[in-house]
Amino acid sequence: MSKKIESFEDLDCWKESRKLRRFVMKEVLSRIPKNQNYSMSDNLVRAARSMTRNIAEGFGRFHHGENAQFCSISRGSCLDVLDDLITCHDDGYISDALLAEGRDLVTTAVKLLNGYIRYLRSITNRRGPGRVTEDSPEWDDGYQQHRTNS
Repeated sequence: MSKKIESFEDLDCWKESRKLRRFVMKEVLSRIPKNQNYSMSDNLVRAARSMTRNIAEGFGRFHHGENAQFCSISRGSCLDVLDDLITCHDDGYISDALLAEGRDLVTTAVKLLNGYIRYLRSITNRRGPGRVTEDSPEWDDGYQQHRTNS
């Protein structure tokens, strides 16, 4: 039995994107020279933060199609991080091992995002536009039950 998703924090794609963001912040940024802070470092930070932010924002939308669109943006940010990691490696800032670790984190996050996007699109295709309302089971916070029992 799968766990009920109550928050974007419950999504595996968000959890893996968070791991990638933390990897960038803790393992990569300190290796980039200070004179690159406003180019490479800044871009890495923005892309890494964009991954989790877009998943969170999409989760808060009332249409599954909108959620999928935000997750697609998150997927693009993951690949932006990978390109920056490759550039950092090419410029000699990070080792082969760090690049490989980052690549693995990106691959896992993108695979999970692809699966979640497929799921969201399948719901949209089955149900039409896929509008989620406050009384939909996808967005049940117990409020409706509490309100009817009062």
